[in-house]
Amino acid sequence: MVTGREEVPEGVDPAKASVARIYDAMLGGEHNFAIDREALAAFTAIDPQVRALARANRAFLGRAVRHLVDAGVRQFIDLGSGIPTQGNVHEVAQSIAPGTRVIYVDNDPVAVAHSASLLADNPDADIVNADIRRPADVLNAPQVRKLIDFNEPVAILMITIMHFITHEEDPAGLVAAYRDGLPAGSWLALSHATDQDRPGTAAAVGKLYRSKATSPVTARSYEGISELFTGFDLVPPGLVYVPLWRPDPADDVPENPSEYWVYAGVGRKAG
Repeated sequence: MVTGREEVPEGVDPAKASVARIYDAMLGGEHNFAIDREALAAFTAIDPQVRALARANRAFLGRAVRHLVDAGVRQFIDLGSGIPTQGNVHEVAQSIAPGTRVIYVDNDPVAVAHSASLLADNPDADIVNADIRRPADVLNAPQVRKLIDFNEPVAILMITIMHFITHEEDPAGLVAAYRDGLPAGSWLALSHATDQDRPGTAAAVGKLYRSKATSPVTARSYEGISELFTGFDLVPPGLVYVPLWRPDPADDVPENPSEYWVYAGVGRKAG
């Protein structure tokens, strides 16, 4: 287990918080360092319910995976998968449909190391150490080619990762590159920070990540996030605040869902 009290692994900048490790800290994980917890404390000062937001996003991931498995998907590529925690994609999917194949993709050294350890005895899941900004490298990685059959539908998961792609990096073009590498009938599940109703919060968080973390945050409008689904048909309820996407019967739906300033949606590739 890696904690803030242990030696920083090779490839980690101890002066910068990591997106993956901050999220791990939000979810109450232990694979993070003091610099990550300091960033989380600053984040919490901006938005006191950030941990609740992280849990809501994680719950969306579980619901989306269950929906996709029920729709017949047996192959997943989780981009920017982060540090393993409870309710991983392979755990959810394989508990419903054993043999479902899952590829995780990340370039954070801590995330890659812990994923490799977790998946060592699972023949149907693997981790790719790659930058999601290079789709060809991801889709042609040996682990991907071994586990993923591109003649069958594939679900691409982009869970709170695309807001770390700047405007200059062409987020819509990046999603399109993955989309074009998938067969018809494939899927995209995505959640993304928005400045639609809470621009002040989004701007403050963006400034925080620019100063303290390895990746900046670019929150986008409803229209800007919708554009990422070009070529995919959104399933009901469409693009909505994250706790509103097909909540389970036991879930508490917030009175003011815009306080959870992340949009979420699932779409199927047309054709």
